[in-house]
Amino acid sequence: MRGERGSATLFAVACLAVLILLGAALGVVTAMVRAHRAAQSAADLAALAVADAVGTGRDPCSAGAVVAAANDARLVACDLVGRDATVTVTVGGPHWLGQVADLSADARAGPA
Repeated sequence: MRGERGSATLFAVACLAVLILLGAALGVVTAMVRAHRAAQSAADLAALAVADAVGTGRDPCSAGAVVAAANDARLVACDLVGRDATVTVTVGGPHWLGQVADLSADARAGPA
């Protein structure tokens, strides 16, 4: 029995390492989902601001950029076709564990 001494410790340390790795991976996924939701919300609000500015005679794309910036996003594309506005915004993604990509989202707004 002396040869098996400490074998449970090695197993416990291995299980703990797996749990820490799993927790870190779930943290990254959660942060990416949160950042994408923030990007989609900012895109929706920016598209509504662009469509509202078209209706009121203001500069549409600058109105969308202001709203995107207020939501910690950057307006990267603003297209107007008639009264339909399509925008693309980008937010900074989580830069953990080697993640370097920023997240973007598209939205469209206009008359029904």
